[in-house]
Amino acid sequence: MRFELIDAVIEQDAETITAIKNVTAAEEYLADHFPGFPILPGVMMLETLVQAARRLVAGRGDGPTRPLVVTEVRNVKYAAMVKPGQALKVQVGLRQREGDAWSFQGTGTVDDKTAVQARFTLTPLPDTM
Repeated sequence: MRFELIDAVIEQDAETITAIKNVTAAEEYLADHFPGFPILPGVMMLETLVQAARRLVAGRGDGPTRPLVVTEVRNVKYAAMVKPGQALKVQVGLRQREGDAWSFQGTGTVDDKTAVQARFTLTPLPDTM
């Protein structure tokens, strides 16, 4: 199963990307999170940041040919709930690149309130897999 969480890229340059994830009641995982009070799971907020970072790298033209995977996540903070009918706006910036490792800082907001923020690192999937 593949989750494509980015609905639109609003703005992008070589170092930053801003994108939107529209949350709808039709999303299957919301039925269980939580019954009668659906909210976007925190892990999906984080995955939205990661998917935006992957698009940022792909748009640069100097990224790896193998898929990027999460190798480190730090300082994750969740501060607001995202409900069906709302949009999670994510902004991700490249912090640094060391060899094959790409480090990012990301923030997701809903109605101008921070919903998620994190620092994370992506590296190419190893050849041996």
